[in-house]
Amino acid sequence: MDPMSTRPALRVFSYGSNMLTRRLRERTPSATPIGVGRLNGYSLCWHKRSRKDHSGKCDVVATGIESDCVLGVLFELDAADKPALDGFEGLGHGYDEKSVEILVDGTPVAATVYCATDIDKSLRPYDWYKALVVAGAREHRLPAEYIHALEAVRSVPDPKPARTEQHMALLRDGTLGSEL
Repeated sequence: MDPMSTRPALRVFSYGSNMLTRRLRERTPSATPIGVGRLNGYSLCWHKRSRKDHSGKCDVVATGIESDCVLGVLFELDAADKPALDGFEGLGHGYDEKSVEILVDGTPVAATVYCATDIDKSLRPYDWYKALVVAGAREHRLPAEYIHALEAVRSVPDPKPARTEQHMALLRDGTLGSEL
């Protein structure tokens, strides 16, 4: 975020495919990574029903156990970009937002996080979605054991190969297709 900017900023904790900076910037061009964040007392689940393709997407679930944590990336973005992000995330239609405290380098930072409301524990993520999550984790150098846990999540092939190709293109050349 430009320190000379007069527009208000918003801090968002990304833990799924939005950890990948290119993906988030396609949605919110002002998104700037602040650092790796830790959300204590939560676990990562892949049970959020996608309203577009009905596969499993990431969610954070409060466990009440302080040693549980979700790692992700804290981004700052112009408040003017928030309506676009809300639309992509399905705010009010699959996700709600919540104010949380994220630890960045041990320092507490207030942030917004999206939490799923449309849950189906039988869902699995598509291979391409998991690949985007893992790529974001690698990009921001999350700990190797956390990346290995993400890689170990069981995923399934997308029945629409064109959608797979479209999403995987982001990992190859940094572009998203129009249907995202």
